[in-house]
Amino acid sequence: MGRELPCRVRYREKTLSGKAYLETDFLLFRGEERLKIPFRDMSSVVAESGILRVQFAGSEAAFALGSSAAQWADKILHPPSRLDKLGVKPQSAVALAGEFEPDFLAELRARQAVFADPSAPADLLFLAAAGRRDLERISTLMARLAPRGVLWVVYPRGAAAIREVEVIQAGRAAGLKDTKVAAFSAERTALRFSLPAVR
Repeated sequence: MGRELPCRVRYREKTLSGKAYLETDFLLFRGEERLKIPFRDMSSVVAESGILRVQFAGSEAAFALGSSAAQWADKILHPPSRLDKLGVKPQSAVALAGEFEPDFLAELRARQAVFADPSAPADLLFLAAAGRRDLERISTLMARLAPRGVLWVVYPRGAAAIREVEVIQAGRAAGLKDTKVAAFSAERTALRFSLPAVR
C-alpha cells in the first residue's frame, strides 16, 4: 500500500512521535521507538475521532492519524488480494512460464483473466524461477510482453538458490526496469519488471 503519515502513537503508557507506515500486510511505526504489527496479529482495529486503535498480542497501540484513521482501518480490515497486488484485472491477458500452484491458477480463472496464446502478447507474464538458471529466460520472454505489459518474476524467499539482487540484475540486463516487490505466498516473493518508457 505504501502509505505514510507523521503521527503520535500511544503505546505501553508512552506517547511517541514519529511516522506511521501502512504496508501490504503490516503497520509500522518509526520514531523514538520502532513498532511493527503484522495484520495477522491484530485482534481488533477501530478508528474513532481521528485515532486508530489496534489491539494485538495482548497490547494496544493508538495512532493519532486525524482524518486518515478511518481510511487506514478500512485498508487493514480489507487488504488487497494477491491478484490485486499483482495487478490482475478481469480480461487481463496472462501468460505463465514455469510451475505455479493450482490455487494461483484457480484465482486467475475466478478473476476471469484470459490465458494468452503463446503467439499473442501478454499484459502480465509470470515467470516461476526456482534458481539462477531460470533467470536466463527473461530476455526471451520479454518478447511476449504487450507494449505496456509487465513481467513478474516469482522466486523463493530467503533461499540461497536465488537472491533478490540476482533477479534485479537479470531483469536490468534484459533492458527492463524493476518497479515493485510483492508477497506472492508464504514461500515466494514476486518482483515486477516493466519495459522502459519511450521518450
